[in-house]
Amino acid sequence: MMLKVNLAPPAHQQFDTGPFWQRIAEFSGVAEAEFLSFAFQTKHSLANASPAATRRLLEFLRGQAGAGFAADVEAGLAKAPMNVQLTPYVLSLIDWQDPVSCPVRRQFLPLASAGLPDHPLVRLDSLGEQADTKAPGLVHRYFDKALFLPQGTCPVYCRFCTRSYAIGGDTEMVSKYRLDGTPKSWERAFAYLRATPQIEDVVISGGDSYNLHPRLIDVIAAQLLAIDHIRRIRIATKGLAVNPGRILTDLRWTEAVIRFVQRGRALGKQVVIHTHVNSPEELTWVTRDAMRLLFAEGVLVRNQSVLLRGVNDSVERMALLIKRLGFLQIQPYYVYQHDLVKGVEDLRTSLQTCLQIERGVRGVTAGFGTPQFIVDAPGGGGKRLASTYELYDRETGVSLFRAPSVKPGVDFLYFDPLHSLTSEVAEQWRDPQWQKRFCDEAHERVA
Repeated sequence: MMLKVNLAPPAHQQFDTGPFWQRIAEFSGVAEAEFLSFAFQTKHSLANASPAATRRLLEFLRGQAGAGFAADVEAGLAKAPMNVQLTPYVLSLIDWQDPVSCPVRRQFLPLASAGLPDHPLVRLDSLGEQADTKAPGLVHRYFDKALFLPQGTCPVYCRFCTRSYAIGGDTEMVSKYRLDGTPKSWERAFAYLRATPQIEDVVISGGDSYNLHPRLIDVIAAQLLAIDHIRRIRIATKGLAVNPGRILTDLRWTEAVIRFVQRGRALGKQVVIHTHVNSPEELTWVTRDAMRLLFAEGVLVRNQSVLLRGVNDSVERMALLIKRLGFLQIQPYYVYQHDLVKGVEDLRTSLQTCLQIERGVRGVTAGFGTPQFIVDAPGGGGKRLASTYELYDRETGVSLFRAPSVKPGVDFLYFDPLHSLTSEVAEQWRDPQWQKRFCDEAHERVA
């Protein structure tokens, strides 16, 4: 009896081929070389940075999904902590037949109709980064690691950005902390790094390193690689998720990154890319080809996802995401429990959901291809494994974490979204006296 073999590749290995962007009328005549170019992606991005840009955005939305959907987005923008900016690549990945439930749309376009009340204890700078800022654009929280924020713009703006206090332009809800974005403004940050020998690890974030001119990448590389005690450097960019064509077409940028990596290796230092993909739909044949180029040049790429309601909050969705990342030689590194960010409660899940997904995906692929599920402790406790809470009260939604190697003696509280609690407890949370009682009880139970 012959063994029947299924030769069809599994779902995580399948990618649509051809010009997927031509499904959108505005891009129907755009050839591959033009669409993938950084110039095209930049010129044709849609945003709400000005009245004229907002009109163009809403006109596009009306054409794709109707007047009602466009009006829903317009109303949602009035309450959003982040502006909208979307590349044609991302616009081409949205399911315009059902944009309301589309996991790509949910990350970037707010809908007033989907909005949910914030938990009363969420805040704008939920991780307390400004309290740990040692120089403009330089956050030093962990003993041997620093976060360098050279500028404050991105190719797209995620609704749930944990740095919404600084990234992008002002919104109706938020006036932003400014990151200058010039080598002159970086001098104090570099001076601090040179004067702090315990720092061995620097994350270059922002903003997004994709928005750095290649010349500025060379400037940063020269400065950081010249500091002997810095051994590891991470270049953070969402580019592979929202505009992977730049890696294939803007070779000046790509070559600047490769030079950075190769110069670091020659000095015995590790320079890697950390990207940010949240849904399998963001990974296309363009991403595949971009990763082939980077992989051939010896560039290590890791991914950090955020657990998002309606995007990747099931075992099946998360397993597909991490297996597709691994297939492309992108190492799944972290999955973050959604930070306590204002204005995006519809995207948050409970900690229990995070724990269930972590258990469910363990074993679907190799251990080194399975991400760590993390809570970035609100208020500056740093990254903690989600399962290492000291207390998790599922009724009140309060979890308590400790970070003895970061801020010893301090308790950090995380709060499940109100929509995950019973209506009675959710109502109690709206009362300041109950808020204090729930928090005090958590502290007392682990004292």
